[in-house]
Amino acid sequence: MVSEKRVPLLDLRAQYKHIREEVRAAVDRVMDSQMFILGAEVERLEESIAEYSHAQYGVGCASGSDALLLAMMALGIERGAEVVTVSYTFFATAGSIHQLGAVPVFVDVKK
Repeated sequence: MVSEKRVPLLDLRAQYKHIREEVRAAVDRVMDSQMFILGAEVERLEESIAEYSHAQYGVGCASGSDALLLAMMALGIERGAEVVTVSYTFFATAGSIHQLGAVPVFVDVKK
């Protein structure tokens, strides 16, 4: 039998406990409307994100990896460019840089 190996990330149970009903209601609204992509719920989320971050726009993405990729594309990062990032980060950081065709350059801080 092969044992399942996984990277332990974080446990959101404590946070979810406090917002469970709000999250469930939002999921029900999306399921009821069947607007999984670019629906009213996504539009409200994007508006909330823009307001929260004091930006003109908020853009919903499928994942954090996609968000990193889109941000680098918006900055004009090109294939072969070196992108400096911290060495202690989630693996999607370097993965998104690589997916763009750029080269991750890891740095660390020295006290």
